[in-house]
Amino acid sequence: MNGVGVDWRIVAQAAAALVLLAVLIRLTRPLQASEGRGPAQVVTEVGVTVALAAVLSIIRVFRMPQGGSISLEMVPIFYVALRRGAGTGVLAGLVLGMVKLVLEPYVVHPLQFLMDYPLAFAALGLAGLFPRLPLVGVVVGGAGRFLMHLLSGVIFFASYAPEGSNVWAYSATYNATYMVPEVAIAMIVMVFLGVGFARGGRRRVSSHRI
Repeated sequence: MNGVGVDWRIVAQAAAALVLLAVLIRLTRPLQASEGRGPAQVVTEVGVTVALAAVLSIIRVFRMPQGGSISLEMVPIFYVALRRGAGTGVLAGLVLGMVKLVLEPYVVHPLQFLMDYPLAFAALGLAGLFPRLPLVGVVVGGAGRFLMHLLSGVIFFASYAPEGSNVWAYSATYNATYMVPEVAIAMIVMVFLGVGFARGGRRRVSSHRI
């Protein structure tokens, strides 16, 4: 009897992503409960965050031909930014951008490298500016990354636009194709992690800052 087959690779990847997110919560819980905000705590948390984000970036639902994909890579950066503040979030995002450059480089110009890697991912840390409105923070951080990719597309990848089309519209459409679903998924996951809503009138995101 014919039936719809199960793609166990996707099932395994989804399970791995959920396990990694659980690990993120477990490993950062001692830091979340601690009042310490010294360099050692920050470096440890940023290291764990970037490592998990890098692994999650490999588990992709979809990948665009000229760069960009749908994954859970932004979630750890949003998580640490909302807990530790924009400064730590920007730092974690910047480091992730450099790791992404090593893992899957797509560089055509030094300025494009800056825009698509360190600056784009550092912008995710802007979510930390809205600790009391986590989902708004996710949207702002995602928008910051989108803006960097949008400008990079207009400046350096205009030749990929169909003849006669508006390069701004092309770049916006291209980057929105993966950025909008990725931000939406990140918002859902943040709610699942207990970051999206408050309970008992108090936020579940730590108010620690550096």
